[in-house]
Amino acid sequence: MLQTVLVKGEVSNCKYHSSGHIYFTLKDEKGTIACVMFAGNRAGLKFRLQEGQQVIVGGSIDVYERDGKYQLYAKQILADGTGVLHERFERLKRELEQRGMFAPQYKQPIPKYIKRLGVVTAPTGAAVQDIINIASRRNPYVQIILYPAIVQGEEAAWSIVNGIRAMERQNVDVIIVGRGGGSIEDLWAFNEEIVAQAVFDCSVPIISAVGHETDTTIIDFVADMRAPTPSAAAELAVYDYRLFLQQLSGLADRLSGEMARQIRAKRKQVQQYTNTLGYLSPVGRIREKRMYSLKLEDKLQILMRRRMEQTRHRLEIYIEKMRALSPLDKLNQGFSYLSDEQGINIRSVRQVEIGQELRIQVSDGQIRARVTDKEERDVTGR
Repeated sequence: MLQTVLVKGEVSNCKYHSSGHIYFTLKDEKGTIACVMFAGNRAGLKFRLQEGQQVIVGGSIDVYERDGKYQLYAKQILADGTGVLHERFERLKRELEQRGMFAPQYKQPIPKYIKRLGVVTAPTGAAVQDIINIASRRNPYVQIILYPAIVQGEEAAWSIVNGIRAMERQNVDVIIVGRGGGSIEDLWAFNEEIVAQAVFDCSVPIISAVGHETDTTIIDFVADMRAPTPSAAAELAVYDYRLFLQQLSGLADRLSGEMARQIRAKRKQVQQYTNTLGYLSPVGRIREKRMYSLKLEDKLQILMRRRMEQTRHRLEIYIEKMRALSPLDKLNQGFSYLSDEQGINIRSVRQVEIGQELRIQVSDGQIRARVTDKEERDVTGR
């Protein structure tokens, strides 16, 4: 009887395995049953199986020996309309979108550097541990404040709302709202309108982190940012302190290099100004004029020595000429100078009289003589 059965229900926890097998759960108001469709039977599926679909599954039921549970091995799956929860999800999504709660202009930016991180999730489980571990590793100085919320069941929605409001009163910088993966029923608290309204009204930026990457809830559209997983939410909320130190070190190196470059440039500029000031300063001008004066002085001395040598040479020529004409020189040569008592040079016998006293100048003295006789001679030789 269990080899050929038809079971009607809503698809939940649908997963496509890399091997080609499809694993899902079929449920209704009374119960659930695990289902699998092997890759070899995929020809009996004419559409892509998704969460919330109402389907009719044909196949056989057998016991899965490892877990000791009944399992439906599907050979054929037919669509049977949209699931109730999926229909409620789409209806609320359309309504909130029309009210503008998904509009990007209402999204708050996530601060890059935070000091206090608020987390609204279950106090136990992998989600909260992942958030704490990753946030602490990325920045051990960030304070993490946990609100232990109920994330599944009838009281979950109001518990999440109270957690968001409590974190807002704590003045945290960012709030992460989320939980681990599960079926659409497990995640339904995050599809409630009161939770979406609390997220929209919160003045603190909120990151939604519900389920796995393929899970989508209403608050993912309302939140300021959606993270595919709680771990990713922690990475988005908390800046990596080590990266900050690396960037700070790089900026310090760049600053030091730029300062060194500026100092070298300023030193070069100061040297240029010093050289220019040396050329233009009064001391430099005075030094330059002094050097010029020394050069002129040397040139003047050279010219003076040259002029003196020329003058001395000319004087020597004049001396030689004067010497040739000097009476003393003539006297030294054996000539003498004859004059009367008054010193008048006697050049002719006609100037003297017999008995007249004369003076004869020779090279080493003077001789007094008296004219005793004179003889006139024709100078022409006649």
